[in-house]
Amino acid sequence: MRLNKAFLLIAFLFLSVSGIAQQSAAYTHELADFNRALELYNNQQYLAAQNLFDEVMDETEDEKIKGDCAYYIANAAVRLNQPGADRLMERFVTRYPTSTKTNTAYIDVADYYFETGKYSLARKWYDKVDENSMSRKDRERYYFNNGYAYFRANQYDQAKTYLERVRDSQEYGSQAKYYIGYMAYEGDDYEEANENFEQVKDNDRYSENLSYFQADMNFKLGNFEEAIKLGKEQLPNSTRIEQSELNKIIGESYFNLQQYEEAIPYLKEYRGMRGKWNNTDYYQLGYAYYKQGDYEKAVSEFNKIVDGKNAVAQNAYYNLAQSYLNLDKKQEALNAFKNASEMDFDAKIKEDAHLNYAKLSYEIGNSYESPSQVLITFLETYPESEAKPEVETLLIDSFITSKNYEEAMRLLENNRNFSDKQAYQKVAYYYGLELYEEGDYQEAIKNFEKALSEPRNPKITAQSTYWKAESEFSINRIDDAIIGYREFSGMSAAQGTPEMENLDYNLGYAYFKKNEYARAADYFKKYSSDNSKDSARRNDALLRLGDSYFVTSQYWPAMEAYNKAIDNNVSNSDYAAFQKAISYGFVGRNETKIEELNSFVNRYSRSSYRDDALYELGNTYVAMNNTSQAIQAYDRLIRDVSGSSFVPKAMLRKALIYYNSDQGEKALTDLKRIVNDYPNTPEAMQAVSTARMVYVDLGRTDEYANWVRNVDFVEVTDADLDNTTYEAAENQYFNNNNERAISGFEKYLQSFPNGIHSINANFYLAQLYYRQGSKDKSERHYEFVVNKPKNEFTEQSLARLSEIKLGKSQYNEAVPLLERLEKEASSEENRIYAQSNLMKSYDELNRPDLAASYAEKVLGNSQADTRAKTDAQLIVARSAIKNGDEARAKAAYAEVQKNATGELAAEALYYDAYFKHKAGNYEASNAAVQILAKDFSGYKRWGAKGLVLMGKNFYQLDDAYQATYILENVINNFENYPDIVQEARTELSRIKAEEAKTNSSVETNN
Repeated sequence: MRLNKAFLLIAFLFLSVSGIAQQSAAYTHELADFNRALELYNNQQYLAAQNLFDEVMDETEDEKIKGDCAYYIANAAVRLNQPGADRLMERFVTRYPTSTKTNTAYIDVADYYFETGKYSLARKWYDKVDENSMSRKDRERYYFNNGYAYFRANQYDQAKTYLERVRDSQEYGSQAKYYIGYMAYEGDDYEEANENFEQVKDNDRYSENLSYFQADMNFKLGNFEEAIKLGKEQLPNSTRIEQSELNKIIGESYFNLQQYEEAIPYLKEYRGMRGKWNNTDYYQLGYAYYKQGDYEKAVSEFNKIVDGKNAVAQNAYYNLAQSYLNLDKKQEALNAFKNASEMDFDAKIKEDAHLNYAKLSYEIGNSYESPSQVLITFLETYPESEAKPEVETLLIDSFITSKNYEEAMRLLENNRNFSDKQAYQKVAYYYGLELYEEGDYQEAIKNFEKALSEPRNPKITAQSTYWKAESEFSINRIDDAIIGYREFSGMSAAQGTPEMENLDYNLGYAYFKKNEYARAADYFKKYSSDNSKDSARRNDALLRLGDSYFVTSQYWPAMEAYNKAIDNNVSNSDYAAFQKAISYGFVGRNETKIEELNSFVNRYSRSSYRDDALYELGNTYVAMNNTSQAIQAYDRLIRDVSGSSFVPKAMLRKALIYYNSDQGEKALTDLKRIVNDYPNTPEAMQAVSTARMVYVDLGRTDEYANWVRNVDFVEVTDADLDNTTYEAAENQYFNNNNERAISGFEKYLQSFPNGIHSINANFYLAQLYYRQGSKDKSERHYEFVVNKPKNEFTEQSLARLSEIKLGKSQYNEAVPLLERLEKEASSEENRIYAQSNLMKSYDELNRPDLAASYAEKVLGNSQADTRAKTDAQLIVARSAIKNGDEARAKAAYAEVQKNATGELAAEALYYDAYFKHKAGNYEASNAAVQILAKDFSGYKRWGAKGLVLMGKNFYQLDDAYQATYILENVINNFENYPDIVQEARTELSRIKAEEAKTNSSVETNN
């Protein structure tokens, strides 16, 4: 039994030891793997360590080893930057809350993130640390690291809290004081900053940066000399970025000490924030140059100041303007003064800038607003200014030099504070002249009367008297015109004036229109006898002299005058030749008359008097009983000048010849043709009467009755009443009893709408209404005349009716009238009128090719006047612009510019600037725009377009300030021209986008 028991005991002991041995072996194996993993971890082989820790964790049952493995697995994940590393660490803390490594885990992870520069992650883990469980050394590191992490996050209050805890630490104290000092420096607490910096200045690690900070602090404290000293000391040892900042500190310190020459080299070395300067940087360097008298360089810096809207900008723009003035760049100075005057930061600068802006506006013109208005605004804004007398004087002159007389009159008449009567007279006179040139004679008279109401200047009084008379002549107030001419001739101030040169000519015409031919002849003779007179006007005087003699039956003196006109070999010599030929007939020299008429027909084949000559030639042959030659002359007229109003007269003459020579059938052929082709004419009525006699003589009265029954243009039985009613009205017309004439013609047309004299009555009635200014009433009567077959009033009615249509901008209705007038006109003057207005109408109708075609006709007509040719060149130019032919447009606008006035001159001048811009002649282009602003400020559209061009020019000349300021003013001041504003907006955006690359003050959102 004992043996068995002993055996059992031994067996038990063996089994027990064997089990323990097996367990020890397993544990030893786990420890070995754990230690091998830990060795890998310590050797920074984190992934291998992590995998081995993971295996150990799966195999072990020991919670402590599991916890340690979880700790190292999470830590390795952090170091490997694996996704979910944070969650692994959180899981470790949650699952093993009693692990001794929990706090260590927080610190370890936080320190790892700190050391790798991930400060926000570091702060997250430092916030979990239990600082009471830390050693003193670890706690100091914790305070410093956490404080520095907050510092890097710009959370200075929290950073300072932690750093203050280690300011006396042997290991971290210097660093903490440096950062505490830096935070004080950033917060402009220079006293605290300096106190902390002083404690670490001997530390080589911080000495370089401290020199920079102390230089900057002294600058900001106004200790400029110390800032310069410290900055210069630091420059050789600084980085490139620090060098830029130190140069700025040194340069700006010299600037504030007004040592501008010393400031310049340092200011120039500044590289800006992120490589960009701002407006203040440009201002300081510009002002330094300005104070040195280097205005070119001052401008080059000041004009980079774009979008300035503060006191620095106002000062800069004012000094920029002064720099421009010193360089004699007045247009540029005007813009800069205007800009400074619109800012409220410095009242003294504002007022002085406004004064300079006003004075320059007067001197060189202003495209934004009239110089007169600028001057008045200054006087209203600064009524107590010492410059008030000077500005008032400029205001007077500006009314004249601006040539914007309409606005000048408005300002003078509406401004009660201004009472210079001499200026009022001068402006009223010039405005009257402008209205006269535009053909608005009634308004011109009113303004000349205003000038005469303030007779301050004798010469202007005399000239106003003359031009008032001219205006009265133009609206057929002949008696008033003669009184005015005579009054002018008696004024001593009239002597030597250009107006006196043509006074005799004008008086001659006035008496000629009054049918006082003897007095007219005296004046025409006196004027034409002076060979120094204008040749065209002298020639016209000779023609009218001949006419005056001719009308008063003084045919030999008339022929003498006509001969002189022919010898001059100028325009209208055909008229003189015709009149001379006619005159021979009145002195019984019919043979000579026939010779002259035949010579005329052959010599002047394109003359508008050719039909007159052929008709008169036929009549003269009739008078000399040479009927065969007479018929040939009449036939030639009918064949060659078929549109002439003499054609029905010639037919009637032929018919009478046939009737008197017993050729009744031939007579009836012509008579019926007259009635058929020319109804409602006196010739048609006479043709009916003559046909009656022919039919009676032929014994065919029934045939006559049948034929005349179909003639519906006249009630034959009412012929006597028709004639009587018409003659009563006509007598009133020729006696200038206008109201009675109107009443009589209206009565006649009411009774006989298609009467014998309906064409005459409608024409005379139209003329009467037109003279009264009742153009709408005259219109239907002119239409009646032009809708009838060609007659003696067709041409004049076409001209008047087309004029009325043009005045109402009814171009589509005017065109067919003008086309007829061009074809049918016997007067070259009317043909030119038709062609010039056809080109204008087609231009308005946006048909550039047709407009240009008619313009070429006008240019090719030697008798077209200067104004018509200027208009033609303008149409050619506009058409060329629309068709993209800029070379032709340039040449045409150059021709326009020679003679144009008013808006046409403004347009031509704009294109002069435009083509110079296109050629790269930017300064010359700007000079043209300046003339546009000075001499044509009233034409806002062209002024606005010129400003856009000027903005583009200045940017090409590297003057960004001028470019942007001008374009901004176009956008703000010319909203009535949206297309121009849009062009300005596009250009401004482009420029600002470019400038924003180097100037941080530029805003690119427009």
